[in-house]
Amino acid sequence: MSQLEFEKPILELEGKISELRHVNSDAEVNIAEEITRMQNKADKLLKQTYGKLTAAQKVQVARHQERPHMQDYLNSMIDGFIPLAGDRNFSEDHALIGGLGRFRGQSCIIMGHEKGHDTQSRIKHNFGMVRPEGYRKAQRLMKMAQQFQIPIITLIDTAGAYPGVGAEERGQSEAIAKSIETCLRTEVPIISVVIGEGGSGGAIAIAVADKVYMLEHSIYSIISPEGCASILWRSREFAKEAASALKLTAQDLYELKLIDAIIAEPIGGAHRKKEDTIQAVANQIEEGLAELMPWNRTELIQNRHAKFLEYGRNL
Repeated sequence: MSQLEFEKPILELEGKISELRHVNSDAEVNIAEEITRMQNKADKLLKQTYGKLTAAQKVQVARHQERPHMQDYLNSMIDGFIPLAGDRNFSEDHALIGGLGRFRGQSCIIMGHEKGHDTQSRIKHNFGMVRPEGYRKAQRLMKMAQQFQIPIITLIDTAGAYPGVGAEERGQSEAIAKSIETCLRTEVPIISVVIGEGGSGGAIAIAVADKVYMLEHSIYSIISPEGCASILWRSREFAKEAASALKLTAQDLYELKLIDAIIAEPIGGAHRKKEDTIQAVANQIEEGLAELMPWNRTELIQNRHAKFLEYGRNL
């Protein structure tokens, strides 16, 4: 498992426990009792550590490379997934995966950012940073959902939209704006879950939803802490201060009434128990869909518009 700086004491203890499990039992030493004692100590330390994470530490957890990614969620909670590729204009964007499937018996469109899990897949998926064609694909999928009158599920995990020259030449800002507009106009239920990073317009382009949820240790912000520190403090060294000032944690955003619910992660973060995390997300999505269905098209759009217009008034 990849190490986070604040997790080192826990990982060292878990390493010692692992070593003890491979030691032959000795009559003079009760290995089982020692393992139990150390395991209890590790569990207590893990709970204490994750119970008081700072905003900067939550950023690290949200970016942990072993957190479940979009593909993990697809494999676990979507049956019969049929990927749909291309924007019918320029090309396919592998940073955003989307298609048709069945979520617990309900037909739906599901889409989300995929960062990749190793060097090769990260390059293929462009580290989850979507280009204009990815957002135009998202628009196509949302219109398809409206055509077939099925709900939309979006999973957010991106540092932001791809800032490359080619992306700007092909209309990155227009594609994001149009995607937001399509979210607001689509006459079917939309549920969004921030499963890792929710970065800037790259995230909100597919997150203007009737229900917006965040995993406990995920983050959602207009800019990364490093980017904010570079602008305000003229140095990335102030990223910790920026993380705190940005109010980017799930707890901050729930308090500000900018999200609808926080989905609890297993103690120690989603990267420790992937399947439990995915099931928790699926349960919350199911609950959200139950609240929205059946839906009245006019009321759905009116409520969605009111929800986002209210954001500024709550601050």
